[in-house]
Parts: sequence; C-alpha cells; structure tokens
Amino acid sequence: MQNLISKGKNLEEAIRIGLQLMHVSEAEVDIEIIQHETNGFIGIGKKPAIVKLTLTNHYATNSTSLNEHKLVEAYPNQTNVWEGLIEGLPESLSLREDNLLPISDEGNRNNENVIGKAWIKDNQIYVKDAPDHFSTVSIGPNIQLYKNQQLVKDKSAIISEKDSLHVKFERESISETKWNISIIENGLKAILHVEPGLQTIRNLREVEPNEHIELLVEEKQNVINTLEYQLVLKELENRRIIFNLNHTEIMKAINASTAGDFVIAEGRNAHQGEDGWLEVLVDVQPKNGLVENEDGTIDFRESKLIPTVEKGMVIAIVHPPIPGIPGVTVTNDPLPAKQTHPIKLKTGVGTELIEDKLVATESGRPFIEKRGMLIKASIIPKLLHQDNVSLSSGNIRFNGDVEITGEVEDYMTVEADGDIYVHKSASYSNLTTMKSIIVKGNVTNCSLDAGKNNMLIMELGHLIGIMHQQLEKMIILIKQLSNSAAFKTTDFSVTGLQPLIRILLEKKFQDFPNHAKKYMEVVENGQDYLEDEDWTHIAVSLRTVFLTLTNQVTTVHKLTSLAEKMEKLSTFSKLPVEPNSYITISDSVNSRLYSSGDINIIGKGCINTKVHAGGKLFVGGIVRGGEVYGRLGVSIEEAGSANGTKTVIATPHDQQIQIRKAHEGTVLKIGNARHVLKEDRDWITAKLNNEGYIIY
Repeated sequence: MQNLISKGKNLEEAIRIGLQLMHVSEAEVDIEIIQHETNGFIGIGKKPAIVKLTLTNHYATNSTSLNEHKLVEAYPNQTNVWEGLIEGLPESLSLREDNLLPISDEGNRNNENVIGKAWIKDNQIYVKDAPDHFSTVSIGPNIQLYKNQQLVKDKSAIISEKDSLHVKFERESISETKWNISIIENGLKAILHVEPGLQTIRNLREVEPNEHIELLVEEKQNVINTLEYQLVLKELENRRIIFNLNHTEIMKAINASTAGDFVIAEGRNAHQGEDGWLEVLVDVQPKNGLVENEDGTIDFRESKLIPTVEKGMVIAIVHPPIPGIPGVTVTNDPLPAKQTHPIKLKTGVGTELIEDKLVATESGRPFIEKRGMLIKASIIPKLLHQDNVSLSSGNIRFNGDVEITGEVEDYMTVEADGDIYVHKSASYSNLTTMKSIIVKGNVTNCSLDAGKNNMLIMELGHLIGIMHQQLEKMIILIKQLSNSAAFKTTDFSVTGLQPLIRILLEKKFQDFPNHAKKYMEVVENGQDYLEDEDWTHIAVSLRTVFLTLTNQVTTVHKLTSLAEKMEKLSTFSKLPVEPNSYITISDSVNSRLYSSGDINIIGKGCINTKVHAGGKLFVGGIVRGGEVYGRLGVSIEEAGSANGTKTVIATPHDQQIQIRKAHEGTVLKIGNARHVLKEDRDWITAKLNNEGYIIY
C-alpha cells in the first residue's frame, strides 16, 4: 500500500492502526489529518479521528503491496478497516459500500488489440497501457469517478492500468407506491387511486476496447405495487366506507401495473319523485293569429280557431306528487330524495274541482295558464260585438274573449281578460288584455298591450329583486351595528328599528325609497290584473316600514321575514308562463305595441312605432322609424329608409338580429353595444362577439 486512510478514537490511535496495517514506521510516511475527533454532547455528534498515511518516495519505490493474509493478521477486524476507508472520504459524497465499484486493471482482454485502450465489462473498467499514449474516459451524468482516492472533478480524465479507480453511482432506487381513497359524487362513489412504485436498477454501459471510452449508466425499471389488501380495508374502515364494497376492484387495484382509478364502493342514488301535474284532456290553445300563405297573401279565414267545451265535461285530471325513494352513500348515510310538491290549482269562472277532476260548469272556451306550480283554470265566455266600437257603443270591458266585427274608432278603449279579435282596423284607441290581440286591419296611433298581468309581474319582479338585494345588505349592517355601544344603550324593543332604518336610507340606501314608491305605484295602477295578493302585501309593508312614520315596532325578525317574501316573489316573476300572450297584426303607424310574448307584424310593416316583444319579434315588411325590441331575437324584412329616418333595432346581449335589407343609418343595439350602419347592406345577421362588439 502506498497510502491508507485510517480512523481511531483519537489521532494517536488512528496513526497507530495505519502504521500497523502498512507495516511501516512513523518515519516512513507522511501524515495528513483529515478529521479531528469530537466528543459531541452526551454522545450525540461524536466523530472519530481520521488520518491519511502516505509512503515517502523512498519507501514507496521499494515497497510491495500487502496481501490479504497480512492484512487480516495486522488488523483482524476488517469491517472496521472498510468503515475507516469509507468514512474517511468527504461527507458530501455519502458513499455506501454497495455504491463503490472496484475497478480492475486486469480482464479477459490479453491480446494485442487492447493495448493502449480501455473498456467496460460487468460494471468494471479495464485498462491496458501503451508505451506511447494513455487512454481517456468521459464521465457521464450522475456518475462520480475516483482516481487514486481523489474525485475527478473534470468531465474527462486520463487513466492507466496503474491507477486505483472507483466509480460511484446510484445502483438502485425505489419509488414508493402511492395511493389514496376519495369520495365523490356527493358520497355515491369511493375511488381508489393507485400509482405503482418503480424499482430502477442501474449498471455501467458496456463499452468495447477503445482509446476513449464514456462512462454512462443504463437503467432497467420494474413495477413494484406494494399496496396490500389489509391496508385498503383499514383505510375504508377509517373513512367509514362500508356500503356495497367491490372487492373485485380492490384486487385489481393491488395488482395494477399502471396508474389508475378503481371504483371500490358505490352508494345508491336517491330516486327522485315527481311533482304533481295537471293532465289536460281537451284542446285549450287557440291557433296563433294570422297566417301567410305560400303566395304571400293572408288567409283571414284561418286566423283564429277557438276550442270549446260543453258543460259537465272533464277538462283535466289533477295528479298528486309521487315521493322519491331515499338513497344511501358509501358511508351508509341516508341520501334524501328531493322534496316533491303538489300543484296549486286556482279554479276560476266556469270550473270546479271534483275529487281529482277539473270539470266545466259552463260551456265555453277552456283556458289554463301555468306559472311554475301555480295553475289557473277557467271557462272564458265570449262577447261578440257586431259593430264598430264607437261613442254610441261605449268602451268595452269584458271578463273573457272579445270579438269585434267592425272597427275600433278614435279614442275608444277595449279591455278583456281573454283574447281581443278585431276584424277591421283600430285608430287612436287602446286595446289591453291579459291574453292576446289580433287585428286584421291597420293599427294607427294605437296602444296595444297583450299579457298585461305578465308584464306587470315582470316589472314588479324586477323592482322587487333590486329592493331585496338592498334589504339583505341593510339587515347585515343592522346586525353588525347591534354590537356597538350606542345600539346597546338604545331601547329598540320599545322604539323599533325605524330611527336606525331612516339613517341607513339617508346614508347608504338613497335609491331604496324611490324603488319602493315606483313599486307601490305599479301595484296600484295594475290592481285589476294582479290576482296574487302577496304583491299588495309587500306594497303595504314597504309603506309602513320605510316611507311613513307609524307606531308599529320594526324588528330584525320582521325585516328578515319581509326579505324572504320579496325573494319568493322575485323568483316567481322569473318563471315562464304557459301559454304566453302574443300580438298579431297586419301593419301599424305611430303606435305602441307591448306584448309579454311574441309580436308578429305580417303585412306591410310598421312606421314610427315603438314595439316591445317579450318573446320573438317578426316583421314581414318594413320597419321605418321608431324603436323595436325582441327579447328572444328579431327578424325583419327591411329596416330604415333612404332619407335617413332614425330606426333602432334592439335585442339582449345573447340574441341575434336578422334583416334581409338594411338601409344606411339603421341603428343596431345588442345588449349595451350600439352600431350604426354606414351603408346599405343585405342579409344581415348581427350578434355580439366575445369582446362585446357587434359583428355581422
């Protein structure tokens, strides 16, 4: 041995052991102290002394290697020797015995072809020197080469058969199996996710004899799934997953060789029941207005087909709700079925509920209106007015359908709960109905309102929705203020919250009183069209709590109750109505048309007319001047004029405008976006893009 790293309890012992192993005296070696001994604290952090002994040049030249027999004799505890060698290396390397590959300068290559070359076989480097040059080696990633116990820090090195070489790399690594159990779909499924581990075995890549070789590592991976059946069962027990376990899927998971999800337990979903419903046995929907033939003419003979029933006929059958069947989660917790509700049937004139049957007590037209679970049923009588509506006849107000064979003359009014059907024209008049309007002739300087009650409910619902949001914020503020000292020193149980409410209205909610006044005004004007008394009750509460001084004590509980009623009515106002109202006319001039449903103008079109359709707007002719709006889209044959009369076509942000021919200056409004056509255009389909701009 030319050099040796030795360790001991202290420096003296480390030097003595090294000298014994090398069979030399202290004068024959150079001694380098690598590490002083440390005692640590109560044994923790204790380190041995480590020294490096190197023969001086004189003795190194004449020395011979110590054979194994002499090594054992000199120091019988060979394990300690190897420990000293390993621990003497820099701590940052963390070398283990199984990571140190002894490099031999011997091999099976003894022929002349290997002279001056190096090669790799069976994880060993073999070298045969040549007189005129040395072999070189490149060090690949994740490999450390030690030449004569020194780490080669460069990426390549010169090697010879006389060098003591060691290679360090990670021979084996194992990634653990990962797994977890999750509960999804509201407790209906338990999923076992498994990612098997990997055993990676590495060896030096074998290289044929060459003047330059490269140290590279080859990897071989084996799947190791260490998931155990009992571990899964224990985790299921910890998670309280006990219902409908799938043991077959568990076995698939513990034998899986690739990552995957396994459904190891499934609950039973609740079987939803059915709300109550009304089975209608007769035809109740009249045909929708005027119809245009293939040749473009209007067939007035097919304009209206009204169904009728005879007295005593069963109109419909009321079906009760069917309760659902509860389910169960994988943790054996009950999963309730959605609560079902019966219909709320309100019988009107000419109808009676006998057991589960809706029966006609009068002959006439059956009418059934649905809004959510609320259903109204009645037999509508019909008024046939065989003349003009004029000063001689007076205004017509009728609780049913009104058919007028003549005209509606100037400044006359027709109001109906059913449909209004005018055979000729209407001028300077008002036609208002809760259902639909059909006018065969011209509509000039008129106001037509169809679905009056639906329009009222939508308007009131909009106002009440705004006030409900503000009232909720007001309640939160009052609850926060209740913790203040000023609040606690005031006896609100006697005075009520109105003094505090008035301050909040002045400082925080200035718009609330205006919305409340507008709401009460709409309720008062539409009293005849509002069948549900809750709208009126809200108006009374708004007046007494927010707009007038009363002796009534207002509490947080009362405000909360009012907010709940407002939220209920706001939700109710958004429910669709079946069937919805409509307006169908030939053409109009200088008029106002308002329908909660569709509006169809199938003659020449409309001039200087304001049109609002809660459904679709269709104009088969021209729209010139005025503003038209379709909540569910607009379809127009021609819009605008050559002389630049301002014409506005509008629809919400999520709908489209279709125009076959549009003149320059026509204004398109979609949502909040506005666009003026700079030239005449044909076949326009306009809508908003993702950036909120109108494209067509």
